Amino acid sequence: MTLTWTRRRASAVRFWRAYRTHRAGVAGLGGLALLALIAFAAPLLVGSEVQSVTHAPGGALESPSGAFPLGTDQFGRSLLGLLVWGARISLTVGLLAAVLSVAIGTLVGIVAGHYGGWFATVVMRITDWFLVMPTLVLAIVLATVMSRSVWTVILAIGVTTWPTTARLVRAQTIAVESRPYIERAKALGGGHRHVMARHVLPNVMPLVLAQTTLGISTAILTEATLAFLGLGDPSVVSWGGMLQDAREAGAVSSGHWWYLAPPGIAVALVALAFTLCGRAIESVLNPKLGVGR
Repeated sequence: MTLTWTRRRASAVRFWRAYRTHRAGVAGLGGLALLALIAFAAPLLVGSEVQSVTHAPGGALESPSGAFPLGTDQFGRSLLGLLVWGARISLTVGLLAAVLSVAIGTLVGIVAGHYGGWFATVVMRITDWFLVMPTLVLAIVLATVMSRSVWTVILAIGVTTWPTTARLVRAQTIAVESRPYIERAKALGGGHRHVMARHVLPNVMPLVLAQTTLGISTAILTEATLAFLGLGDPSVVSWGGMLQDAREAGAVSSGHWWYLAPPGIAVALVALAFTLCGRAIESVLNPKLGVGR
């Protein structure tokens, strides 16, 4: 056990040394760490009362000022406070939805790649059907027919964005199972579950990790889109919900740019940060990709 942990620590050290040579990846990681700290400390920084409509401290749609650096919404609530509080929901939804999506895709990809034959053909045809269908449309349908909650949004995103991961993992599984040590494991009595869990899964985990990082940005954008369309949870504050409130308040036509800009920029920056981290991870785990630094 000690030798195993020593090797894992050494591997983690090598990974970090290679990762920190990617300036864009380090910048993205630093931005995400700062945002995660702000979201975690939101109850201390702004407090839950920032969501209150009846006790709003300002007037409706006030422009940015010393008292309200980002202005106020149509209820007089501080947009800076809402932006900080909304980071909790947006990041949570993005992370959980991406994990669910990658978990489904990894399971489907490994099983299809391991068993092959007619079973893999059927599974991959189903995967192709999900792949060609517009992901946003499927998510909208699920979010419409189910109750409006954060968990519904997570489920809708997770069960509609897994096909890409499934195809990538299946291809990697086929490549792994062609190696000699897999044949030795089977000859020594290793069953299907043993081969998939002990030999295939560890070898596809780097791909899964990179795909998760890239999937979080997509999940955050999808959550913002669903909330903007009015399909999010109305009882919580998220960046997409703030955009929906701005649209309903007529911020576009009335020229209240400060209502639209902060949540829109926040979504774009977080998606960019996760993308930079994902590309850096891909480059470290597979230098042949030639991802720039």
